[in-house]
Amino acid sequence: MSIAYIGLGSNLNDKMANLNKPIELIEQDSRINVLKRSSVYQTEPVGIKDQPFFLNMVLEVETQISPFELLHFLQDIERKMGRKREKKWGSRKIDLDLLLYEDQVINSAELTLPHPQMHLRKFVLIPLAEIAKDKIHPLKKQTISELLKNLKENSKIEFFRN
Repeated sequence: MSIAYIGLGSNLNDKMANLNKPIELIEQDSRINVLKRSSVYQTEPVGIKDQPFFLNMVLEVETQISPFELLHFLQDIERKMGRKREKKWGSRKIDLDLLLYEDQVINSAELTLPHPQMHLRKFVLIPLAEIAKDKIHPLKKQTISELLKNLKENSKIEFFRN
């Protein structure tokens, strides 16, 4: 069994329902066990600013499936929920990201692990630090808490609370 971290985000319609539905679908799969859930955080949009706020959270899961299988599973959930991959940084009903899978480093056309730029995203690091503060980023060789502290110290962006 392997431990993976999944980021969830939504900024359209009923945002909480949009976060809860994929969790329900993940929990129905016998190959995946949700171990921890972060709190839900309200975040300002990144990139395109003229859009509604996001709700974000992170799950820690235990799974027997490969990172590629897990990625496909998450993409299937997005499709079932009506996600269309259109413009980058735009509004979305649901966004599911595979952030970390054990200590694996993968750089392929289909999947990059750890998730690229997760160490620069407060909307990922804050909920991730809540449930895995001592997890070491396999490339940066720092804990999630250290990455968050560095981001806060070097950022002019105001940080949010849950």
